[in-house]
Amino acid sequence: MGLFFNPFNNLICILLGISLTVWFTMLLVFIIVPAIFGVSFGIRRLYMKTLLKVFKWATLRLERGAKEKNHLLYKPYSNAIIAREPTSLEEEIKEIRRSGSNRDLNSASEFEMSDIFYFARRGVESIMDDEVTKRFSAEELQSWNLLTRSNYNFHYISLRLTVLWGLGLLIRYGFLLPLRVTLAFTGVGLLVFLTSIVGLLPNGRVKNYLSEKVHLMCYRICVRALTAIITYHDSENKPKNGGICVANHTSPIDVIILASDGCYAMVGQIHGGLMGVIQRSMVKACPHIWFERSEVKDRHLVAKRLTDHAEDKSKLPILIFPEGTCINNTSVMMFKKGSFEIEAKVYPVAIKYDPRFGDAFWNSSKYGMVSYLLRMMSSWAIVCSVWYLPPMFREEGEDAVQFANRVKAAIARQGGLVDLLWDGGLKRGKVKDTFKEEQQKLYSKILVGAQEDRSRS
Repeated sequence: MGLFFNPFNNLICILLGISLTVWFTMLLVFIIVPAIFGVSFGIRRLYMKTLLKVFKWATLRLERGAKEKNHLLYKPYSNAIIAREPTSLEEEIKEIRRSGSNRDLNSASEFEMSDIFYFARRGVESIMDDEVTKRFSAEELQSWNLLTRSNYNFHYISLRLTVLWGLGLLIRYGFLLPLRVTLAFTGVGLLVFLTSIVGLLPNGRVKNYLSEKVHLMCYRICVRALTAIITYHDSENKPKNGGICVANHTSPIDVIILASDGCYAMVGQIHGGLMGVIQRSMVKACPHIWFERSEVKDRHLVAKRLTDHAEDKSKLPILIFPEGTCINNTSVMMFKKGSFEIEAKVYPVAIKYDPRFGDAFWNSSKYGMVSYLLRMMSSWAIVCSVWYLPPMFREEGEDAVQFANRVKAAIARQGGLVDLLWDGGLKRGKVKDTFKEEQQKLYSKILVGAQEDRSRS
């Protein structure tokens, strides 16, 4: 019996060896080598165009099948509410009082029961169309992208859609996922190994040059591990040494997206485990800024280290995400002022993802890092556009908060995002009392103003 199975086992080993050789040869020729030299064969963009045609066909079949079976297709909730022109609290109170008692505000008493309707309506509107909460959930899609996670019922509408969905499942998990995992381990492994080697060299031009090339090569391999298709605009505005690059934040892969087109000094807290190994190896080759857990809350220490780095024109630009948390790429939320208190040139960057191919948003309260990366690597692709905006300076008489809001507005305008004043910290915290007090002060001014007008008359 052993003699019978021995040739069969040898044949399996030979075939397996040939398959692995072909697999790694294709990776080397078509992905790793192009990543080293920063070239592309155009395969990913052809793949993207093909997916768009498939999505268009699937959407048409979906709509036709839904009509035949009387299914109610899901429409994004955001379209259900009609936006009203913004008006001030005083104007709305006036309107309510006039319609309720046909009196002008100036002749009104200090308080009217009808005023309650304004606050009740605003409360219901906030519940129905909350500007903050919906920024921490996946962006709504107008059509189905053949991912079960988009809608659990769509692939049961017709046999053709079911077959297409099953074929897509096989391609994503049977071919793309193993390929991407291999590339991810290759990119991270090379980053750790090569930066450790470069870190042994003495400081100087040679070390800086090799460090830049190693980082670019490894990040480009990691970009290909996500099948990321990135379009960079206005490269003449790319961040330069001695400056601070600020960008809107959607996902941890924002770093890879930007670092595959230029080198940056990263800022963050020191971690343990695999992330700690990567951080320690990176800082050997390049002066990144890592903080101990006890140092993160020391604003003066953080500001001093950032200032010292920015003042050295030989060091790479600092990459910072001032929102402090991930937003679902539909809006830009409040920028923390700390990054804008430093007297340095600020380079704004806008990042906009295309959700049709895969949702890049990381909902950290729902998914851990490993499960999130698995979702990314099992998506069709990561497609995004990056805009480098002209550098901005803090104007005379402008404080850090005003400067931060001006930069945020520029990023939102360029990326087609909603500019919100809310703090992204509301993702895990409660509304600050100052926001409530602000509304109370506005209402008090109306009452006090009406009382003063009556006393003058």
